[in-house]
Amino acid sequence: MSNFLVSNPNPNNSFEVGQPPNDSVSSLSFSPKANFLVATSWDSQVRCWEITRGGTSLASMPRASILHDQPVLCSTWKDDGTTVFSGGCDKQVKMWPLISGGQPVTVAMHDAPIKEVAWVPEMNLLVTGSWDKTLKYWDTRQSNPVHTQQLPDRCYALTVRHPLMVVGTADRNLVVFNLQNPQAKTFELRLEESIVGNGFKAIERIQVIMRSIVSGSQMVTMITG
Repeated sequence: MSNFLVSNPNPNNSFEVGQPPNDSVSSLSFSPKANFLVATSWDSQVRCWEITRGGTSLASMPRASILHDQPVLCSTWKDDGTTVFSGGCDKQVKMWPLISGGQPVTVAMHDAPIKEVAWVPEMNLLVTGSWDKTLKYWDTRQSNPVHTQQLPDRCYALTVRHPLMVVGTADRNLVVFNLQNPQAKTFELRLEESIVGNGFKAIERIQVIMRSIVSGSQMVTMITG
């Protein structure tokens, strides 16, 4: 009798959430206060599940969902865990008071799809990055942005660790902002093609630059490839 090696189709004991999206998932975001998971999708929906654990098993319970006019690309939670912000190809950000069961309202607009969104609790502001090559800061109680920052190209990535914010754009640009003075860029870096092709070298270069910024060193404003 022949012995056959049978591969484990689920080595990590993963499970699929109930009522998953009908198209590609574009972003995932866990609540900072509870076991609520939000996913955005190219099917134009934002969905929320409650994730529970019973012993060694996990379960998911669909809680709510909202609809955008076009595919949704990004999401983030407010720091108190009550509200979700989502943005996408309809060029708007919706503020969804999920926990209270309220209806979503539009709180931000761009001239092109919105790729990234971040809530900055230290400033009580929402930051949005778009393919219209701008970064905007929003007080969600007002209809107009409190500040608009031009970017070198289309925004594709954004992360915040206050007081620093790093934005990645098309054409290999990284832009760092000191949020204590958001109108002024701390520095702008364009990664050389040789570095982009070498992941470890790129990470090493970025780490050196970030350490210099944190320590207060003055940096060259731009490095070109």
